[in-house]
Amino acid sequence: MLGRSERESGAHARLAAQIAKWHGADGWPAGTGADDLLDLGSTSTTLATVASIDDLAAVVHIGHPAQPSHDLERALLAAAPSLVITSAVAVPAQWVWAGRPGQSTGSVVVDEAGMRDCRHVLRTLGANPRLVPSRTALDERIALAGPSGTLVVERSEIPAGWEEIPGSARLSAGAPIWYGLVEARRPAPEFAGEAQVWFAFGPRDDHRGSLQQTLSVIAESGIDMQHLRSHRSSAGPHIFFSSFSCPDASVLTGLIAELSSRDVAHRVLAVLPGREFVPGPDALAPQWAPEHVGS
Repeated sequence: MLGRSERESGAHARLAAQIAKWHGADGWPAGTGADDLLDLGSTSTTLATVASIDDLAAVVHIGHPAQPSHDLERALLAAAPSLVITSAVAVPAQWVWAGRPGQSTGSVVVDEAGMRDCRHVLRTLGANPRLVPSRTALDERIALAGPSGTLVVERSEIPAGWEEIPGSARLSAGAPIWYGLVEARRPAPEFAGEAQVWFAFGPRDDHRGSLQQTLSVIAESGIDMQHLRSHRSSAGPHIFFSSFSCPDASVLTGLIAELSSRDVAHRVLAVLPGREFVPGPDALAPQWAPEHVGS
């Protein structure tokens, strides 16, 4: 069985499952809808349900394999230790901007997933978004839009008699959207060859140099860190989330053994087989402070 959270785009999650052939999704008849995926509720409820029901997995938005969504990192680490992301796939964006012919001048009704994926383009287009929960039915969205309002929806959800409006093509012209499969696997899945690993850890003591010591262990294992983010822990010390390319399973096994010997708390959050995940995460062109020139 396969599910998704109520906050996720059903059309995109279903397309991800079909492309990646997760849990028999490649056998779904053409034209069937997102209802093939079980609505499992909130993200935390989705993860708890997957952890408690055998043979149930869920499609989740992951950000990017090399730069995970912080919300998902936190949700995974707060959920059952058996949960792990085991696969990832990039999905072409299906978002469109639609309105009634000749009457598209009002606000834009968009759900949480659409806002997440399209907010930058909508701002550029000067749109006035009106956010609604992703579970909001299409007829409710139409009513909220009123006679002159517009919708951001998946292409398969364009209402009858509505059409794409100028600027719509830009919503799907950017980078694809990455999804992953979360399953209950204990221990973490083994892998042959290279894999992208999401790894959370917490140094035993939150003192000056504690992070440096742990990072030294990771560096000595031959791992090149691609992503590192910190978060406060209710237990006191900081939590650190990382993502890196691991050359083979033995390197990860050795790292875990070394951290365990040093009493460093840790957990594998994802094992994504593969060595290149194209396109890469969004790049930033930094504007650094100018170099100080002495007199």
